[in-house]
Amino acid sequence: MGCVLCKRVYSDRRSKSTAGQRNDEDYGGGSGQGWPAWLTAVAGEAIADWTPRRASTFEKIDKIGQGTYSNVYKARDLITGKIVALKKVRFDNLEPESVKFMAREILILKKLDHPNIIKLEGLVTSRMSSSLYLVFEYMEHDLSGLAAVQGSKFTEAQIKCFMKQLLSGLEHCHKNGVLHRDIKGSNLLIDNDGILKIADFGLASFYDPRQKQPMTSRVVTLWYRPPELLLGATYYGTGVDMWSAGCILAELLAGKPIMPGRTEVEQLHKIFKLCGSPSEDYWKRSRLPNATLFKPQQPYKRCTLETFKDFPPSSLPLLECLLSIDPDDRGSATAALNSEFFNTEPYACEPSELPKYPPSKELDVKLRDEEARRQRGLSGKSQVVDGNKKVRTRDRTGRAVPAPEANAEIQSNLDRWRVVNQSNAKSKSEKFPPPHRDATVGHPLDPSQNGGPVSFSAGDDNSFGSSIFDSKSSRSVTETSTAGEPSRRKHRKERSQTISSSKFIRAFLPTTLSLNMDLRFKSKNTGLRNRR
Repeated sequence: MGCVLCKRVYSDRRSKSTAGQRNDEDYGGGSGQGWPAWLTAVAGEAIADWTPRRASTFEKIDKIGQGTYSNVYKARDLITGKIVALKKVRFDNLEPESVKFMAREILILKKLDHPNIIKLEGLVTSRMSSSLYLVFEYMEHDLSGLAAVQGSKFTEAQIKCFMKQLLSGLEHCHKNGVLHRDIKGSNLLIDNDGILKIADFGLASFYDPRQKQPMTSRVVTLWYRPPELLLGATYYGTGVDMWSAGCILAELLAGKPIMPGRTEVEQLHKIFKLCGSPSEDYWKRSRLPNATLFKPQQPYKRCTLETFKDFPPSSLPLLECLLSIDPDDRGSATAALNSEFFNTEPYACEPSELPKYPPSKELDVKLRDEEARRQRGLSGKSQVVDGNKKVRTRDRTGRAVPAPEANAEIQSNLDRWRVVNQSNAKSKSEKFPPPHRDATVGHPLDPSQNGGPVSFSAGDDNSFGSSIFDSKSSRSVTETSTAGEPSRRKHRKERSQTISSSKFIRAFLPTTLSLNMDLRFKSKNTGLRNRR
């Protein structure tokens, strides 16, 4: 990409111009040109006040983050010598809708100016590819990375420090008509001075509470997604971010994610078990698209106070508010900042008083865990020692873990792949934005596809899989093979082992969550059907 330069090139540039002095060749030539035609045609308003930088004026140091359509690098600005973060975004086939949503992210970042929101410092173009680089200030940590490597839980004063900064950033977003729509630990960056900044506005959107417009419900990473989005709401507001903030607060206090669902159905079930099911008034008033599918046969009782009984007492009223099933009851970021939690001892520590942590990112944690699994696979295989079989043991101690790969970006990008391969589908990009960054173009949740509504059992179940489906439905599928047929007999055991998960998947045909698990079961069932 022409981004990595040797020291000799850097020295040559420095000899031609003093440090910090502008060189027009590094800024698109100084003739008013420099932006690619494909970018100016679609995102002219977003880039109007920017001057393009050349990719060759940055030196990549290390890869610190990755996504389906973007990578993030630690880099050095060869003109100023400053360390920055470069977010490289690729545009397949230069789709105008994809570029438009990148333009929206740029417009949002230009509008927001707050100490707790990441700052966009510039834009970089590449002569070698249809890519755009966003230049951000460099942050050494993210909250997920810190939580995963932290030997023990954060102190209450440290948690208050993090939450105070998060809510201050959200307060600024909401006052300026911006919904972030993907608040999670890996999007909360922290520098060595303890300053927390909200980052990654790729799924963010403008909104006006006085003029509500329909928006996609397929946003927010699963573990932090509020119930109204899981139920298909298309009209919503700041409550979606406040729910995510409540999940972050509980996660910091507990030392681990509080509702780590694997699919949308399981996530909704975990929410109902902890926070209670919606009231009859809410079901009637909200008229959510998926209400008939997921309304429990018997209501769930809210048990947050019992579950969080070991949390600091001052945190419980705030958690009760933020984790309200009804988004209208979650309050605002301003109200949360004025809550009892932040006005009782121990008070929030100053950011500068936070410990100095070694650099850590969620990507580092994933790579470390992958390497650990690989090493265990090499050294932990069954071996015979002195005639005895060596048994591998697993460490099952709880610890903080990053959010799942089945997040909002993967949902959107899988659907984007589907649309590109099926048709142009331009008509679907108006009511709901195209899938690159914002929307999902999928199939409606049709009760006829899976035999009717998904039922939740109100009983106290320890394992999720057995409580969600009625026994008759499960038996009817496992008994489809005719007794006495040798060719089908060998498949019964395999089908009975996978049936609950298979039916679980069919509740969301075609689901885009828990990607690896879904594709695995789909391939198994397809193979069985072909053999039959």
